This record gives sequence, structure tokens and C-alpha cells, in this order.
Amino acid sequence: MLLAIAAVAGCATAPQARLSPATEPAQAGLVDIRSLVPDIELDIRYAGSNNFVGARVDGYEAPKCRLLDPAAQALAQAERSLREQGMRLRVFDCYRPARAVRHFVAWAHDLDDQTTKSRHYPDLDKRELLNGYISPRSGHSRGATVDLTLLQCDTAGAACHALDMGTDFDFFDVRANTDSPLATPEQRANRDRLRQAMQQAGFRNYPMEWWHFTLAPEPSPGVYFDVPVK
Repeated sequence: MLLAIAAVAGCATAPQARLSPATEPAQAGLVDIRSLVPDIELDIRYAGSNNFVGARVDGYEAPKCRLLDPAAQALAQAERSLREQGMRLRVFDCYRPARAVRHFVAWAHDLDDQTTKSRHYPDLDKRELLNGYISPRSGHSRGATVDLTLLQCDTAGAACHALDMGTDFDFFDVRANTDSPLATPEQRANRDRLRQAMQQAGFRNYPMEWWHFTLAPEPSPGVYFDVPVK
């Protein structure tokens, strides 16, 4: 579920990946989304223990959503448009430091740790997670990818609840594929509503994960960051 790096066979024009020397968010140009939408709902899973690793992930020093400015502006646009329709976003993850991805890989190699299996990968052997789900490099580290879900709010726009998407965030299974035939019609409709809202703001969905969206085109497609989230 975390791979999300599409390799285009024979594409000679793909940018060569490089790690930015930036050590602070400002140096990397990473914007706090709450500087644009102060009350956007954040549930930054990797800043706590409610995630597939079962612990705070390396590099997450605060539960913040940071993105490169074009992606942050686009996410703010999506939120504003949804509010006009009585809906909102709940954000699970944004920019992800490279050290966090290394933490994921180390966790995946620890076969003795099965504490989150029932919730996140009930039908998979943990060994399989490194074959298409967890990669040594993530597009999130380029600063233009977000993981999120859709909320329906009351007429006052105050009380909001998450719509049924069919799986939790970071559920390692084909049921999490955006167009999975295993989703109910209601769940498919909710996924479509989220995808449409994000597409209108300039994001494209990763078909293997209903929650995963990347700004297109990416501002810095060949640059990865390892700045802590703080």
C-alpha cells in the first residue's frame, strides 16, 4: 500500500532521484497546511501509535501536515470546495521523511512483530509486504502526496463523520484498491466522491489505495526530503 511509485518502462526522461540537503522545513519549502486552513482535520497516524507499525514513526516529531507550496495550495482548494458541499477532509499523512520509510522497511523485516496483523494485513504473510506494499522509497518524501478520507458534515458544518470507504487507512489488501469490486456500491460511491474532489483540485489517485493522492504534475518529481515533520 505504501509503494505508490509507478515505474514507466523505457522512460528515459524520468528524473533521477536525489536526496535534498535541506534539514529544516523552511529550507525544503514545506508548508504547514494549517497556515492555509487553520481548522482542517488532521489525524496524522505516524506521529502516534495508531498505525501499522504500532509506534511513532521515525521523523514524525509533531502531528503536522507539511507539503510543498503548490500541493498545499491545491489541498486547501479541495477543502474549500468540499465545505461548500457540506463535506470536509480528514488527513492521515502528507510529506513523509525518508527516515520514516526506512523505519517501515525495518519493521517489515521484523517477522516476530505481528501486533498489527489483524487490523492492517489480516490476509497476508508479513513477508509479502515488501513485495509491492512497502518500498525503500516513497513518493510521499517528495512533498506532493497526501493520504486522506472524506467527512460528511451536518447542515451547520460542525458535526462531521467519516464516510464508509470499505477499509481503514493503510489496509494491505486488494479491498483497498480504489475500484475494488469487493467494495459495496455505497463504498465505491464514497471513494468516487473523494477521487472527484481531489481530481478537481489537481491531484491524481493511486489506484491501489483509495486514500492516496499526488499533485499532477509534481513540483519536484526527482527530489526526496529527509526533513523531520515538526
